[in-house]
Amino acid sequence: MSSSRIKGFYHLSLEDRVNIVTQDKGLTAEEKNILTGETIFPMSLADSMVENVIGQFSIPIGVAANFKVNGNDVFIPMATEEPSVIAAASNAARAAYDLGGFYTSSTGTIMRGQIQVLEISDPHGAKARIFENKDEILANCNLKDPTLVKLGGGAKDLEVHLINTVRETMLVVHLLVDTKDAMGANAVNTMAEGVSPLIEKITGGRVVLRIITNLADKRLIRSRGVFSAQALGGPEVVKNIVSAYEFADADPYRAATHNKGVMNGITSVVLATGNDTRAVEAGAHAYASRTGRYRSLTTWEINEDGNLVGSIELPMAVGIIGGATKTHPVAKASLKIMNITSAVELAGIIASVGLAENAASLRALAAEGIQSGHMRLHAKNLAVMAGAKKENIDLIVQKAIHEKDLRYDRILQLTKEVQEG
Repeated sequence: MSSSRIKGFYHLSLEDRVNIVTQDKGLTAEEKNILTGETIFPMSLADSMVENVIGQFSIPIGVAANFKVNGNDVFIPMATEEPSVIAAASNAARAAYDLGGFYTSSTGTIMRGQIQVLEISDPHGAKARIFENKDEILANCNLKDPTLVKLGGGAKDLEVHLINTVRETMLVVHLLVDTKDAMGANAVNTMAEGVSPLIEKITGGRVVLRIITNLADKRLIRSRGVFSAQALGGPEVVKNIVSAYEFADADPYRAATHNKGVMNGITSVVLATGNDTRAVEAGAHAYASRTGRYRSLTTWEINEDGNLVGSIELPMAVGIIGGATKTHPVAKASLKIMNITSAVELAGIIASVGLAENAASLRALAAEGIQSGHMRLHAKNLAVMAGAKKENIDLIVQKAIHEKDLRYDRILQLTKEVQEG
């Protein structure tokens, strides 16, 4: 594709932005129209997706520019209601672009399903019997999804955990299932439920819960990027960024907001591609607590050239087949824009956005503070809240920025002055 670095992309018309982002991507006119909202999302489709449908809730989609991931330029669709998230990711990606952009790696696409077994008289003996019958258990699981097996996936292995609770020692079987390009919840849950009678027969216990875990620690994604110190504001800012990271990694109060900034970017792409935002968020926060203390999802260092090196590692259970990724037309268009061919590729792009988002937040915090840039981008929302007509919004925002007064009260006053002459 053409470069994702386009000077003044923000100032282009909506039509020009859509044309640049979708060129050579094979989007049909219908797909472009539904992406831009000219064609309304069908209520019949909404009614088939969730229960008791009475309407729709629209969220803007923007694209993050300046991203190069594994050597490929890519515009990244982000669905979010929060101003500054997309601009922040784009700005940080620009600081990494000339130094190679982002590089990713993955541990694979294995998901875990848990089967809880109670009332076992000999938990250690039952654990041994599970392993003795592993091949039969895995074969039983794979009978439930021959299509996945045919694609090279399916149940690959299992673990047995003994968990001491206040009343008894539970036996919990972990099914390790390669779900390939699917997020995999339905496949894993179906296998867990289907194999439970066999687990009860082998252990002599009673199976209760049979469900996937969102702590997908065998489906980790990593992204790394080097950010130009000069583009970030100089050595002092870079030093302060590393200090801000160290603060977050040591203090859960700071880490919660630090990681929220990471998830601003991640959740936006997950949502734009029709994936499960709650599953990804649950997995990320559980992984951040894996040492027994809630910590930063990212790490930041200074290399020998004085530039900032960032890396991120977290579970990323996303798919490109099944669910809303294949039924929601905007999600399908988003995947087309990024030319995604595998779930691992999508996961790498999402992690890169999370890393860039964190870089942008830390840079602002380490320099002028977060409010200045955020409020400039939030000013349009405030003008709309104040009742500004579409043709007056830019003028009102410009006046507020010129006065360096972005309080709602002042924007309300400016709106009245502009619109009442």
